[in-house]
Amino acid sequence: MNARAEDPGLWKDQDAAQQVMRERNRLQTAITGYETLVRELGDNIELIELGESEGDPDIVSEAEDALCVLAERARKLELETMLSGEADGNDCFVEIHAGAGGTESQDWASMLRRLYLRWADSHEYKTEMVEESLGEEAGIKSGVLRISGLNAYGWLKMESGVHRLVRISPFDSNSRRHTSFASVWVYPMVDESIEVEIKDKDLRVDTYRASGAGGQHVNKTDSAVRITHMPTGIVVQCQNQRSQHKNRATAMSMLRSRLYELELQKREADIAAQEADKKEIGWGHQIRSYVLQPYQMVKDLRTGVETSNTSAVLDGDIDQFLSSALAAQVTGGNNT
Repeated sequence: MNARAEDPGLWKDQDAAQQVMRERNRLQTAITGYETLVRELGDNIELIELGESEGDPDIVSEAEDALCVLAERARKLELETMLSGEADGNDCFVEIHAGAGGTESQDWASMLRRLYLRWADSHEYKTEMVEESLGEEAGIKSGVLRISGLNAYGWLKMESGVHRLVRISPFDSNSRRHTSFASVWVYPMVDESIEVEIKDKDLRVDTYRASGAGGQHVNKTDSAVRITHMPTGIVVQCQNQRSQHKNRATAMSMLRSRLYELELQKREADIAAQEADKKEIGWGHQIRSYVLQPYQMVKDLRTGVETSNTSAVLDGDIDQFLSSALAAQVTGGNNT
């Protein structure tokens, strides 16, 4: 890969060159992570031997603590090797829809969007707001984020499903407990190297005025674009750009990604149908409960992993859920 990257002829095709550089960086990151782990393992073993020979328990204790940290890093690196699906290394779209329940569910959808933005920020991923439909009083009816970074789709793909919130409603003057639902759908951003056939005759393109803030231009022109793929019923929309042309290009990119994800789901369904012991994973299935009242608990209903630190989870600390769901998917069973 280094030799290919140094070939001046490679850069005649910018898309191909960028793909080579992404793969090179992915491999280099994996190799460096492994080599660093091996080196630090050896260093700490030597420290333990030194501490034991000199009768210094503090050195031994410090090195043992470091080994515990290394064990966690090794577990994460092992999980990353499982991100070997066709699109696992790609950027992704995170689409959030409020369920029935009006303001309550719309506020919950907004909280989920914040959760994923915080998670992306903590992993130094880039984020972009692609589409947003605001609620009448608070929150959002729907929203689409693009999260960019190595293995973004691989880590987040198991987040698709229904997320349930139980809390004392801040919108209820009687302070009653409410249950709210929101749906999350994660699908990969596909590059030009992946062919997805889309026929013009299968598309219905509608333009409309953007509903969010954006200045006079956005409010007075039909810059927002909605595209319906009639054979599948898939609908995508984008309104974050002032230009209708740019919004259409983004919407088409989202449509290509959705159609690609649909094909991946069909393949997974075919495989799952052959293995009776596997649970079906599909759109509309509740995957996680976030209970804030009468007790504090976030529980993943697929793996059984739970935590009482609800504030940290709502602030984006979901790695334990992502890791366990990914491991369970790979092993085909519960990974509590």
